[in-house]
Amino acid sequence: MTAAPLVNAWNEWDPLEEIIVGRADGAAFEPVEPGSRPQLRDGSGGPFPTGPKPDGMVEGANEELDNLAEVLKGYGVTVRRPEAHDYTTSVKTPTFEVSNQYCGVCPRDVLITIGNEIIEATMSRRARFFEYLPYRPLIYHYWNNDPQMVWTAAPKPSMADDMYREEFWDWPLEKRHAEMHNFEFCVTQDEVIFDAADMSRFGRDVIIQESMTTNRQGINWLRRHLEPKGLRVHTVHFPLDFFPSHIDCTFVPLRPGLILTNPDRPLREGEERLFLDNGWELMEAPTPSTDNHEMPLYCQSSKWLSMNVLSIAPDVVVCEEQEKPMHDLLEERGFEVVKVPFRKVYEYGGSLHCATWDVRRSGKAEDYFPNLKG
Repeated sequence: MTAAPLVNAWNEWDPLEEIIVGRADGAAFEPVEPGSRPQLRDGSGGPFPTGPKPDGMVEGANEELDNLAEVLKGYGVTVRRPEAHDYTTSVKTPTFEVSNQYCGVCPRDVLITIGNEIIEATMSRRARFFEYLPYRPLIYHYWNNDPQMVWTAAPKPSMADDMYREEFWDWPLEKRHAEMHNFEFCVTQDEVIFDAADMSRFGRDVIIQESMTTNRQGINWLRRHLEPKGLRVHTVHFPLDFFPSHIDCTFVPLRPGLILTNPDRPLREGEERLFLDNGWELMEAPTPSTDNHEMPLYCQSSKWLSMNVLSIAPDVVVCEEQEKPMHDLLEERGFEVVKVPFRKVYEYGGSLHCATWDVRRSGKAEDYFPNLKG
């Protein structure tokens, strides 16, 4: 008899069985580089910190990550953690150099499970080039113990100067309005670039956002890789988001037929038909409990981290404990809402979905878009 697979996840909501939760050990402040211009949230224009994150900041985030791990275990989920890693060291390759790396809090950005396959993303920023390394022992565990598991590492980009459009960061608002329908951001179109968190799984269908962290070459690579396996890849765009990065604060499937959407970032006109014609309801997220200017000082994400929820099952969702408007909406729609503290993790650029990577969910490759051909 063939052993039950260790790696199996086709969507974002099937009952969760095994997951990786990130860790903050060894984290550093994200450096200024062509793919990132971190700024303080207070609008002072002061210099962004460099070097290691303070011990108290690391300990606070780890407390919340550890608590999330325990909560998930209480729901019968197997939880694994990446190795500790020193992200404060510099990186130098033949094509780029960066003063330090970033952190291991957000495995969702680096890795995605699609069916029985684990895909390592290229990543889009120099400080995150080697961020896959702390997860390699876990991947080898699945590789050595699940003979059905497929492991794919996407082609690593050069991250050389000409891979970026550094003037992007200095464009005035008028220029952004003029360029927003071209979907040209800080990464050029020459090399294959994608972060795993720009993808969302819907059974046989994969939705990919074109963004600052995923370009058209990256989407083309994913399409050529996945479609021969019987999957269908769809590109989506959110033209009112001038700094789009990762889809899980913008467009979040909660269960079959229901997607949480960002009222500030609607789909490009016409793209909603893919969902509406196949019976999906697009439900607007409520205004977050925290405004942008009240977000943690070093957080580079928007207030819409309120949408960055984690599904344990089609009717059970984990939310940040202070996001009461989100709790109320989900409970009105029949969800059990599991509330956990996670504001200290916001400093690391993500929330509950970002800080996890689901490796196994029960279920199979269902067709949730029956009105598509092929």
